[in-house]
Amino acid sequence: MVEKIKLALVGIGKIARDQHLPALAANNDFDLIATASRNNTIDGIAAYKNVGELLNALPDLKAISLSTPPEGRFEQAMTAIRAGKDVMLEKPPAATVSEAEMLIAAARARNVVLFATWHSREAAEIDAARAWLKDKVIKAVRIRWMEDIRQWHPGQDWILAPGGFGVFDPGINALSIATTILPEPLTVLSADMGVPSNRACPLTADIRMRSGDADVDVKFNFLQTGTQTWDIEVDTDAGMLRLGMGGSILEIPGEAQKSAADEEYARLYKRFAELVRTRQIDVDLRPLHLVADSFMIANRTTLEPFEF
Repeated sequence: MVEKIKLALVGIGKIARDQHLPALAANNDFDLIATASRNNTIDGIAAYKNVGELLNALPDLKAISLSTPPEGRFEQAMTAIRAGKDVMLEKPPAATVSEAEMLIAAARARNVVLFATWHSREAAEIDAARAWLKDKVIKAVRIRWMEDIRQWHPGQDWILAPGGFGVFDPGINALSIATTILPEPLTVLSADMGVPSNRACPLTADIRMRSGDADVDVKFNFLQTGTQTWDIEVDTDAGMLRLGMGGSILEIPGEAQKSAADEEYARLYKRFAELVRTRQIDVDLRPLHLVADSFMIANRTTLEPFEF
């Protein structure tokens, strides 16, 4: 029997409880032996306040999964890497591209595993969409990622603070899918962002991109009430492909609609276990580059103050 990988989960917030903990409970590769969080604990699991305290107490710990906000995650990840621990990062991998690149270099120097996760790439129909588009001529792409910040991030002020990404926190999920399924690379041509007068990050973003010869029209909105929208439509020489509900629904010409249950985080932890066993680094920074490019060239409009 293969020995389980001793793992600690850092950051016990909404995403940890909704996704990480259920995925770990169903996974036979990992043994969750500890958590680190400033305010929260898990019954029956050793709890520490921060990564440093965690590492000092558990020298035999093998791996750390970071589900903390991007701002401040660099120091946590670097501390773990320098201690020789394998690291899995919640998306986005860091608050800046430079931070992410430094983590890659440090992981290589210490010969430890680094896994930058993009959970939306693990949605049920992403692989099928990529395979269908592989030999198609892409004519146009429309991305609509519109959700209610109050529903999905209630009271989470960090997401609109510097380094919090704002609407790009969910929006980068769409970009992670697009960079996976489209045959040609994406480039940012223009961007318009709406930023509340009392916040640092945008609640809305309209972005114009290109993929090969195809226009890519991107609209992100964090103020969507009612029906929530996570859709990507791709016009091709063989008809339109549509990914709905974040990649769990696939519609392509001439075939019945396909859909499957959410197993995104289960697949992420399966992949992390593979990386730990084979000693590999898996970090794709393309979605983060697109966010950085959008912020760099964006025209900003001031919105009314926002409060949860």
